Amino acid sequence: MEVWPDNWPAFALFCEQQTQWTVGPGGATGMNYACAFRKLDRMGLTPDECSEWEGDLRTLEHAALSEMNKKEDA
Repeated sequence: MEVWPDNWPAFALFCEQQTQWTVGPGGATGMNYACAFRKLDRMGLTPDECSEWEGDLRTLEHAALSEMNKKEDA
């Protein structure tokens, strides 16, 4: 997997949140954003920058969920 340099900061934050998944009987359902929001608060971002980071995390979350929920061919 290759991560473009412009995406590296968001990818690094996403990786820091690797233990923050909400999991149900069918597997992961999404990220628990409480820890991510705390980290974003500490970064001193403007509201617009924070929204951009949140969008980046949601994009990564969606891609990760798609991969984690793929059914293996029998």
